Amino acid sequence: MKIVSSVVAQNRFGELLDNAQREPITITRHGRTVAHLVSDETYRSLTGGAAETGGKVAAYRQAIEAFRGQGQGGATARLLADRRADAAKEA
Repeated sequence: MKIVSSVVAQNRFGELLDNAQREPITITRHGRTVAHLVSDETYRSLTGGAAETGGKVAAYRQAIEAFRGQGQGGATARLLADRRADAAKEA
C-alpha cells in the first residue's frame, strides 16, 4: 500500500487515481492517516455492493429505525409497501 501526504495527493491527484487502480493509497496529513484512495472495484467489494444502490441502503435503514419503538402494529408491512411505492415512483 502506497502512503502519500495530502500535499502530494493534491499535486499529483491524476497519477494517484491511476495508481489506485492497482493498489490502495493511504493519504496522510501531519503524519496521521486521513483517507484512503481505492479503485471502484475495491470500494464495491468493501461496501458489499451498497455503492450500487446510490445510498438507498442508508435511507432504508433510517426508515426502519424510524418505525422501531413506535408501537404500531404492522409497521414492517407498511414500511415495505412504502418502499415499493417509492421505487415505483423512481422508475
